[in-house]
Amino acid sequence: MFGVDPLTLLALAVALFVGSALQGVVGLGLGLVLAPVIGLTEPQLLPGLALWLALVYPMLTLTRDWRHADRPGLAWALGARVPGTAVGVWLVSLLPIRLLNVAVGTMVLTAVVLTARSVHLRLTRSTLLGAGFVSGITGTATSIGGPPLAIVYQREAPDVIRSTLGVYFVAGAALSLVGLGISGEMTLQELQLFALLTPVLLLGFLASGPMRTRLDHARVRGVLLSVCGTSAVLLILRSVF
Repeated sequence: MFGVDPLTLLALAVALFVGSALQGVVGLGLGLVLAPVIGLTEPQLLPGLALWLALVYPMLTLTRDWRHADRPGLAWALGARVPGTAVGVWLVSLLPIRLLNVAVGTMVLTAVVLTARSVHLRLTRSTLLGAGFVSGITGTATSIGGPPLAIVYQREAPDVIRSTLGVYFVAGAALSLVGLGISGEMTLQELQLFALLTPVLLLGFLASGPMRTRLDHARVRGVLLSVCGTSAVLLILRSVF
């Protein structure tokens, strides 16, 4: 279907459901879970398919959490994402798929290691600018733009994290998609699969509602890091060997 065999489509749907459910609980996870699976199965769909899904999902989460967003912090981070997006578009047009897959895997592993070690960065204009710029590059080139900002905000209240990242993901994914569209890096297949998989995205969002009250955040975080780390290692090994 749309150039993807049924087994691969099932793998993408499962990864999307898990990633969207986890993002609804902890604030990120969609790209971390989905991007490595896309890279392992249909690498030509990166970063476009994941970015389209990353654009829509936060719109759903913001129906629950938008009031808690850190608006001043977002202004600094999004301002720095614009030049980062330009660098990311340049990398997509320059690098072959294999190197992009290695970049995806490395980005995920770096995020996992930094998060697992609880690296603490103070929430300042400088860290927000740095996180926004790096996120613009990685979000556009690999569809994984959340970890830099999430690391900066990780010690804030859960509602603040979810809502701030939600607003940032919407604006950031839109910037990246515009940049990729202008450079001619978008495909019809990505749009078709995005439309096909959107119902799975909605199911993951709905599943995250009860999970937010029933699951321990530390346990969810541990499972998320384990899944992401394993996927990233497999993606890097496949790309290299």
